[in-house]
Amino acid sequence: MSGIRPRKQPMKATDGEERKLNGHANPKSRAAASPEPTENIFLFWPNIIGYSRIVLAIASLYYMPLHPRTCSALYSVSCLLDALDGVAARQFNQSTRFGAVLDMVTDRCTTSCLLVFLSSAFPRWSLLFQALISLDFASHYMHMYATLAMGSGESHKKVDQSRSRLLHLYYNNRVSELYSPCRHRYPLTYPQAVLFVFCALNELFFIALYLLSFSSPMLSPSLLPVNDKAAGTAQPGSPSHPSSMIFATPGSAWAMELARANKMESFWPWVIAGVSSPVMLGKQVLNVVQLVKASKWLAEGDLQARRAQGLPKRS
Repeated sequence: MSGIRPRKQPMKATDGEERKLNGHANPKSRAAASPEPTENIFLFWPNIIGYSRIVLAIASLYYMPLHPRTCSALYSVSCLLDALDGVAARQFNQSTRFGAVLDMVTDRCTTSCLLVFLSSAFPRWSLLFQALISLDFASHYMHMYATLAMGSGESHKKVDQSRSRLLHLYYNNRVSELYSPCRHRYPLTYPQAVLFVFCALNELFFIALYLLSFSSPMLSPSLLPVNDKAAGTAQPGSPSHPSSMIFATPGSAWAMELARANKMESFWPWVIAGVSSPVMLGKQVLNVVQLVKASKWLAEGDLQARRAQGLPKRS
């Protein structure tokens, strides 16, 4: 028995030898060694749509002083694409924080530029337009900062119902959930439709005011017929001598375009302004609510931080 030697066990192949076995690599090691796929956030489809919105907005600003029809068309398409980027984000699973911020910044900037033009077109109401710009920027900035600082870092559009029922309905509910009696049979597939309707009609109201600045003598006295005798003695800036007349030649491109624009009918802009004005006012109320709620949320966070630091110290 002592002369019997035990049989040698076959040695296990090392990882390197397994790779060389039959000229094929081990599938497990190959999967571990393969690099992770890289993505370029800036080239996601929703962000590309956002870039096209910026290009259209800049083009509309270029045509804004003298070409109301072209400007309105470009501006409207830019606003309508605001809904398409959200659809693309959900379709391709490409929702990003960068895209959300890009979308919000584009909305704020385009609306502000239009309101700046309206301030110059209607100087009497310039203070009101400046207040609307300030309210729009302040409410959205405070709301986004409060969401990032106090929330879970998710989208600023995800508002909990306990935080604000009104903002929850504004950001999260579909139109079918509020108005459609057949919502169970024919549900809308587009979420945040209430948000889109409010934003679209809000922009439509300001576009209507923009068109009225070219077509309504009631709002723009410079569109009134000019008296030749009065025009000779009028001071620059008066209704019969608009300050925007920078070309003196009657046959200039500016004069021809203004003459064409003055033939624009003011009926439909008045109708659009009348229909969209209640929604515009409701949008400003929501901005005030959003500003107040975000301020209170940040104040609650400050109180919690002070308590954690033992402040105020008792004497």
